[in-house]
Amino acid sequence: MTKRSRTVALFILGAAAFALAGCREEEIDAQAFPDAQSCKNAANATGAFSSSDCDTAFAAAQQLQAESAPRYDSLEVCEEQHGVGECGDEAQVTGASGGGSIFMPLLAGYLIGNMLARGAAPAAVQPLYKTPDGKFTNATGSSTYQTNSGQGKLAPSHFAKAPSTIGKAPMTKATVASRGGFGGAATGRTSTGG
Repeated sequence: MTKRSRTVALFILGAAAFALAGCREEEIDAQAFPDAQSCKNAANATGAFSSSDCDTAFAAAQQLQAESAPRYDSLEVCEEQHGVGECGDEAQVTGASGGGSIFMPLLAGYLIGNMLARGAAPAAVQPLYKTPDGKFTNATGSSTYQTNSGQGKLAPSHFAKAPSTIGKAPMTKATVASRGGFGGAATGRTSTGG
């Protein structure tokens, strides 16, 4: 093999590897916590992030919950989708005044992306809600997790902000049934062990 043909072969190999790497979505460090105190305990134990990071991320998760958590017209429908005892009325969940006729799932944890990279600010936060089978999901129901604690690598799409549900008609039993359940109409549903 001549020197020129070796150079061409290496170039082709390098271009193919680069093209394959470009097809895969880059994953980011992610960690899930059931509550802010669990995050702070991990912060104190590892020093990979601060307690202040935990407070900031938890506040962001609560804000996202108030804006985009699924809303239901009855406690019965909400508990069918998220489990008995996992729902409250809108005022109880968001702290807003009024309520009583709209029900939402309680915050069952939160997912933080990119906090594990020392010195990196949290890139994204995602509130987690229980599913009736004891797993956890995001606001759209597009991703399902086995647990609400642990760490791993996830695609940035796991942190996509859900559309606002504020002021929209709450889901009824018929709406949920027509969608095939909470998150049933979502495409690209993923399930992750962590």
